[in-house]
Amino acid sequence: MALQQIVQETVTGLGYDLVEIDRTAGGLLRITIDWPWQPGSELFINVEDCEKVNRQLQFALEVDGVAYNRLEVSSPGIDRPLSREQDFVRFVGELIDITLKAPMGESAVGLVNPTRKKFRGTLERDATGQGWQIVWSDAPVVKPGQKVSKKRIPLPAHALGFTLDELRDARLAPVVDFKGRKPKLEA
Repeated sequence: MALQQIVQETVTGLGYDLVEIDRTAGGLLRITIDWPWQPGSELFINVEDCEKVNRQLQFALEVDGVAYNRLEVSSPGIDRPLSREQDFVRFVGELIDITLKAPMGESAVGLVNPTRKKFRGTLERDATGQGWQIVWSDAPVVKPGQKVSKKRIPLPAHALGFTLDELRDARLAPVVDFKGRKPKLEA
């Protein structure tokens, strides 16, 4: 059996979602798992979950003769990769980083640099409700305690529509707030 199939069957058989498989040249096999997503529930992977999957994967990989030097099972973390349509649906309204496979090109002249491939902004559905877009503003971030003039004209927001096929990489933007987890605001 192929490595992808062995890992997928083992992880889903234990009730988790397979997020990513990474195999390095040094023999490290890194498996990233998460709980299956259901709207309204936010469960987080803990050490016991990773240990449980690790033990089961060791047996499954040994039975099928998969060679590796070290196995690492982890949670997706704060910079979780987004690869499936379901991931994008789950994280609508969140701040994400995307990298396009190809630069914007001539269609972006005047709006943004036509050679730009990396963007950080809020993930949204496009106007049709079928595609995706990222919305951002080039305005500097206001620091806590900083006074902002009431006469200051806000910079316009930019929107870039994309399909999943156009993306090289998409991840949640790693934003750390040391004041504690805040509940999501309902739209």
